[in-house]
Amino acid sequence: MALGLGIDTGGTYTDSVVIDTDTKEIVCRSKALTTRDDLIKGIVASLKGLSKTDGISIVSLSSTLATNSIVEGKSCRVGLIVLGKKFGHTVNVANYAYIDAQLDLKGRTVKKLDMDEAKAAVESMRGKVDVLAIVGYMSVRNPSHEETVRNLADKMLRIPIVCAHELTSKLGFEQRANTAIINAGLIPTIIDLIKAVTKALEDLGIEAPLMIVKGDGSIMNAATAIRRPIETIMSGPASSLTSAMVHTGIQDALISDIGGTTTDLGIIHGGFVRTLDTGALVGGHRTRVRAADVSTYGMGGDSRISVEKGKIVLSTIRIIPVCIAASRWPEVKQWITGLESLKDSPSDTVADCEFYTRASNMEMSYLTESDKRFLKLIEQRPYAVREASEATDIPYDRFCLKDLESEGYVTRIGVTPTDILAAEGSYKEYDTDASRKAVGLLAKKSEMDVGTFIAKTKEAIVQKICRCIMDHIIRSETGKDELSKSDEAMIEEILCDRKEYDVGFRLKMPIVGIGAPVGAWLPKVAEKLNTELILPKNYDVGNAIGAISSSVTEMVELSVRAAFQDFSDDPECTVYNGEEAFDFSDKDEALEFAVEEATRIATARAIESGAAEVNIEKKVDQMLIDVEGNGKKVFRGATIIVRASGKPMMHWFD
Repeated sequence: MALGLGIDTGGTYTDSVVIDTDTKEIVCRSKALTTRDDLIKGIVASLKGLSKTDGISIVSLSSTLATNSIVEGKSCRVGLIVLGKKFGHTVNVANYAYIDAQLDLKGRTVKKLDMDEAKAAVESMRGKVDVLAIVGYMSVRNPSHEETVRNLADKMLRIPIVCAHELTSKLGFEQRANTAIINAGLIPTIIDLIKAVTKALEDLGIEAPLMIVKGDGSIMNAATAIRRPIETIMSGPASSLTSAMVHTGIQDALISDIGGTTTDLGIIHGGFVRTLDTGALVGGHRTRVRAADVSTYGMGGDSRISVEKGKIVLSTIRIIPVCIAASRWPEVKQWITGLESLKDSPSDTVADCEFYTRASNMEMSYLTESDKRFLKLIEQRPYAVREASEATDIPYDRFCLKDLESEGYVTRIGVTPTDILAAEGSYKEYDTDASRKAVGLLAKKSEMDVGTFIAKTKEAIVQKICRCIMDHIIRSETGKDELSKSDEAMIEEILCDRKEYDVGFRLKMPIVGIGAPVGAWLPKVAEKLNTELILPKNYDVGNAIGAISSSVTEMVELSVRAAFQDFSDDPECTVYNGEEAFDFSDKDEALEFAVEEATRIATARAIESGAAEVNIEKKVDQMLIDVEGNGKKVFRGATIIVRASGKPMMHWFD
């Protein structure tokens, strides 16, 4: 029996599962709270909860670290050197240099690389950057300029260096530059994570290869992840898609992964994860990274619930549930109990049962004295704002709470969907009595009894998840980045609860739920969307299961282009393999070579990424154009796509 260990760090919990890699049966499992300020603490706590860790042959990690780092703007100092075309600065860099060495569309040298100019560009980075990205115009046709500057920078600077041609073979200078910059900025973060996870595994006596989940649901070894960390974006949601396929056997479905922070939605079709052909959108920037077509919405078990002007409001802000906070800090429950004794419901938001706790120990030099005193006060335990005001004699409106929260200094504590379930009695972890008291205060403020408030809040959560699903379906089917007003009106019409009539709607595929909260929310969602709900066994640790159930996959795309003025039935062609160009006298010879070359490259990459045995899938998309307008189409080029996949190399134990 070969055992595999899957680890997933989510917004709230870090899950670990040990499975029999042959039967996919779970041997043991463990959950621990995710420690967002230091992920390794939560990973270690989760691993220590496993009842069996001996005999593990392989470990696979699914992490939100890369995605969170990008979204939160956390990066090291990245330097950028571009060649042949100036960068539009769609992504910020710490230092920038341009070298006027140019290639044409076929990768032929138009203006040679001046070594003195290159040395000056590299020298301008010294002491100002931690990593370097090098991007040349048309380097996917000829990477020689990038490689020359990379070799020079390696000798002069001795820092990590990323070349754009190593990350993607697709055209699009700006997108390739974005990809290289973001990738470079993530390298130190991923190195630290991998080192920490490796150390934790060693401390537990686990000696097995470490794999990392990519954004398309496949996996790669740690060495590849360090070179291409940007490919780990959307790692968690991609794991849920893999888990759904492997452990239900379903071929077509909408996957809803509900965690603590977000609801992530994706589609599997024909047994494959639907991916983005245009490249993943990362932190608002289009890249050339292949990733699952996943939409992320700010609705999770830890989303903030408040009452404003008598109405229930669901926020995208992630906060700490009252039940979890009260179990750690008894003062939270004591303060809420004190609020219960007030004769009238507090009308001011700051008098609600919300608290703030210190999130990080970042530098405070530029903050106001009021904010510094507030942060010092909450280092030991959380404080409600009114309580903090009384303790410091500073009016509460002097605290810049929104800024402190958005900049990561503090984390809020308050009522969440988790607390609603705790107050209802269907969730029994941590201090559920504190949840009941806090929910009672919000009910009082909304002028409802507790039962009515819980019912209306649950309905609002179900409605929001339904809206998210319909939004994703429309975006995925139409390729829209934003919905039109008519799309939004249609969603509202379908979901609006009217007494006289209902607008019919049926989702044509089942919903598969992954994540701890799905059992509470998705049954009603499936009912509203008139579809089947599938909850796999152990759905609450589905991402960790998906992490250890994936295969190593590498995809390679090569371009074949017909000669510019050759419109014959069998034109001369050029094949570009990302390193150099190859000329052929006829298209059939060019296509045959391109398929063989793509297969060679994909196979080598898959083995390098950790695949034991490689299976090959090939696809040739020819471009035929009616050049003369007479209905006769001639060959103008082709895209060769080869997918190499295989099970990861394991360390087998006797």
